[in-house]
Amino acid sequence: MIVRYSEKAPLKTALAETFDGKHPCCLCKAIAAAQKSEKKTEFPLQVRKLEFPPAPENFVLVRPTHFQLLPMAGNAFASSVIQKPLLPPPRESFA
Repeated sequence: MIVRYSEKAPLKTALAETFDGKHPCCLCKAIAAAQKSEKKTEFPLQVRKLEFPPAPENFVLVRPTHFQLLPMAGNAFASSVIQKPLLPPPRESFA
């Protein structure tokens, strides 16, 4: 539309006419007509509320019948904390 309008008027006027909505082209008119003729949804979207079954109010914690502490191959976390770094940390002078 800008090209068509700019053939008859300056670019500033062509831009204004293109985007002001008062000078629609045939494509804009066809789109507007199609939007008006679109059918609306016959069945409105029904949003349902989630319903959960009632939960018991009293919770009881029961200890397991059998408990076994698995052996670890050393405490990897503790040994990594104790070790010193191999090199001193880098030092930068901020001037």
